[in-house]
Amino acid sequence: MAYEAVAARLGVAPRELEESSLRLYLEHKLRVVDSQLLDLQRRYGVQTVAELDALVQGGKLHEAETFEDYLEFDRLEAEKEKLVSALAELG
Repeated sequence: MAYEAVAARLGVAPRELEESSLRLYLEHKLRVVDSQLLDLQRRYGVQTVAELDALVQGGKLHEAETFEDYLEFDRLEAEKEKLVSALAELG
């Protein structure tokens, strides 16, 4: 069903429905990413991928054991930045 039809049924402007839907989607995705980041942060006792890298470089963790999580941590941090930026653009 098109935004216009749903908006008419709800008695709201299509643009308002579209913006609200987008905001909810981005907020949901951000919560999912934050949850995944929190899992990695707790697992390694760090807050950022840079801190995880420092532990590997310092010999406290083995690169082979953390490589997959390192890549995922980095990807999640980048995804979070995009989501936060998109939410900021919405105002």
